[in-house]
Amino acid sequence: MDGNKRWVSGDLQHPDRDPDRREFVAQKQEPFGSVLACIDSRVPPELLFDTGLGDLYVMRTGGEAVGPVVTGSVEYGPMTSGTPLIVVLGHQRCGAIEAAYKSLRDDKPLPGNLESIAKALRPAYQQTVRQGGDDPVDTMARAQVTLTAADLRSNNDLAPLVKKGSLAVVGAYYSLDTGKVEVLSGAPY
Repeated sequence: MDGNKRWVSGDLQHPDRDPDRREFVAQKQEPFGSVLACIDSRVPPELLFDTGLGDLYVMRTGGEAVGPVVTGSVEYGPMTSGTPLIVVLGHQRCGAIEAAYKSLRDDKPLPGNLESIAKALRPAYQQTVRQGGDDPVDTMARAQVTLTAADLRSNNDLAPLVKKGSLAVVGAYYSLDTGKVEVLSGAPY
């Protein structure tokens, strides 16, 4: 979050982005966090958290949609090298969320494999319908983050690490307008 404060203020340090760092991580990596973010080109985790080479495991899918391969990728850091943090990062004005919302609302399947994203986002859509609100796409983006973080937190392989206190699974939301990341759920104590 300190890196995000630097991103918001424009006082960037650009850490770990030089040949010395490249050489240091060439043989081994020990990222301090894993981030599951959207594919949106405006939401690059390494930049908005002002991190560098070898600092984060990053997985990106449309609307943070998950399935077995993505979940396995998220599990990789905590289960193989003790990475202590997973952040599920949604964002403002998410195109994947908006497309899925409209598809599910109108009962009109998306073309090709995009439909698999809409299906994966159905629980967030259903929660959004129950919850209501002025901006259903924003509500659904936040619901997707919260639901995905909760699912990872209670996952058979990650739950013991969370219970032991060696892993935090945080749901967060990025404002495109301000650059600020807001923690929605799972903040470590």
